[in-house]
Amino acid sequence: MNNTSPSLFSTADWFVLSLYFLIIIITGIIFSKKQGTTDDYFRAGGQIPMWAAGISFLATSLSAATFIGGPQQAFNGDLTYLLSVVGSIIAVIVVALFFVPRFYRHHVTTVYGLLGKSLGTPAMLSASASFLLGRVFASGARIYIAALPASLIIFGDIEIGHQLAAITVLTMVGIVYTLVGGIKSVIWTDCIQMVIFVGAAIAAALLLLTKIPVTFPEILGALEFPVDGSSSKLQFFKFGVDGIGSRETYTLLTAIFGFSLLNLGAYGADQDMAQRLLTCRSAAKGSWSAVIAIIINIPVSMLFMGIGLLLYIFYSRPDIMGSTAPNYVMDSSREVFLSFVLHEMPTGMSGLMLAGLFAAGLSSLNSALNAMSSAFINDFYKRLCSNRSEKHYLLVSRFGVVIFGIILGMFGMFSAFWQKNNPDTTLIDFALTVMIFSYSGLVAVFLTAIFTKRGSSISVISALVMGFTLIIVMQTTHIDNISVRELIAFPWQMSIATLVSFGVCCMGKRKVKSEKLKVKSEK
Repeated sequence: MNNTSPSLFSTADWFVLSLYFLIIIITGIIFSKKQGTTDDYFRAGGQIPMWAAGISFLATSLSAATFIGGPQQAFNGDLTYLLSVVGSIIAVIVVALFFVPRFYRHHVTTVYGLLGKSLGTPAMLSASASFLLGRVFASGARIYIAALPASLIIFGDIEIGHQLAAITVLTMVGIVYTLVGGIKSVIWTDCIQMVIFVGAAIAAALLLLTKIPVTFPEILGALEFPVDGSSSKLQFFKFGVDGIGSRETYTLLTAIFGFSLLNLGAYGADQDMAQRLLTCRSAAKGSWSAVIAIIINIPVSMLFMGIGLLLYIFYSRPDIMGSTAPNYVMDSSREVFLSFVLHEMPTGMSGLMLAGLFAAGLSSLNSALNAMSSAFINDFYKRLCSNRSEKHYLLVSRFGVVIFGIILGMFGMFSAFWQKNNPDTTLIDFALTVMIFSYSGLVAVFLTAIFTKRGSSISVISALVMGFTLIIVMQTTHIDNISVRELIAFPWQMSIATLVSFGVCCMGKRKVKSEKLKVKSEK
């Protein structure tokens, strides 16, 4: 942003932002007093109400990528991104009906414990390791995205060196907070942060409507018929029969296939998200928490896309804005929402908006650190160092938070350089693309374990490696100087890699007892 400076963030804004962090700290301290065991630290003792688990589930899924990337997506394009919600709905139904009941039936602390009971310990360990690697990619990218506004506030720009410093600050804050409270603190803080997150977005939308000097029907008309002759920015539906072989990322077909698989990975095979579903009092409540999350997600996603369309009018239609058109310049569309927040928001309101953005970013970071430590302790460390006290495991859990926090911060820095070399990729696409590296194999393995009687430890490991390798190949291979990733949109890459990995996983012959016999013996 050419003429942004730290002075744009007033004393009142700093006060509001500081008040937000104070509330977060107090919440963490309150809930840290009852963290006596690893079950309390990672599952909250199974005492979280389903509505709170659902809100936390949603808060974690949205992240800073939604806060900044959602408006950017609509600003650059149209509303077709909302079609991805169809995939979310399909995934939630499958997870609620088939995944969550299995998790509770087997009393697992991490979702990979289910694979251990169905396909053997090596399968569980390899899947958990795949999650840890994939979570480094996904959460590291989200730290980078959250660091963009932090860099603007602290330094007045998003130069690469300033981004790295902002990533360091955010990582340290996330580590300290997660160390204190555990999953219970994360969930209840998420509920507070969700109110701030959505409230700030609603305030921004209302302010935009007051600043645009035409009626709402006229705004809709301008969006329907852009002056440059391009297609309508209100376009929502694309069937996508030509999805493969094109860069059509958001179509009905990619939603049904690619995004449903992507969200199956997020909701059912990723400990970061699925951990919320394990904190409720029963399987039914855990399933309903996921349904609650997706119901709330629909209007929230529409809200951020609507903000992007209004920002398009505000910044790209001087013929409509007239004398009220902004007179400053953005370096890229990544800054479009941040630019409005820092230049156009009244004193104190900018602080609220950035509090909402940091609420999204820290929610994702805190959740990731807790989930990664949970997977490491329960799936690996307790097997290597058994018969230790709960106090010992809790101490090591917190040590794991620090180590994984440092790793995530380092990948966040790598993401800053990665995105710099791919400036045409929107933040939403960037955040989603990095997830498919591990999700392809994980989804294939869970589908095999839950819906078939096939699979073995060797085939699970092979499937995980196959999924990761196929995505790398499709992301890096060029044909006639054209990148494959430019020919095949990432939802189709996810579909292809998952299908192949599923076939590989099913080649193994299951050697453990049937689930029916195991359940009977547990009783």
